[in-house]
Amino acid sequence: MGYLLDTNIVSLVLRNNLKIKKKIKQVKSQKHLLAISCITCFEIKRGLFAVKATKQLEKFNELCQDYQIILLDDLAILEKAAEIHAKLRLKGLPIQTEDILIAATAIVKGLTVVSNDRDLLGLAA
Repeated sequence: MGYLLDTNIVSLVLRNNLKIKKKIKQVKSQKHLLAISCITCFEIKRGLFAVKATKQLEKFNELCQDYQIILLDDLAILEKAAEIHAKLRLKGLPIQTEDILIAATAIVKGLTVVSNDRDLLGLAA
């Protein structure tokens, strides 16, 4: 079993949210895979660069050492993302491309997305 941490969860870790950090420690102790998408890396870094948060950027770079970073080097992820985007567009449901790519990554890699973003609910269906 493995988990893909969404950007909002990684942000909470960076802000030292004790509840999230405790849960992550518990999952790690059970030897479950914890991963971060390269899309999450992009989202976090663009935010930190935008506000020149160099200390937080250093902290994030250190944090990345503790997680597998999943790259968009698998065409199946892009195929799944395109499929999800098309289905949502036909339903008239707008969703950010970043969220679609994170969801597609989790689906293709067989991971569970950990998020508190309502936009991601139901994307695996």
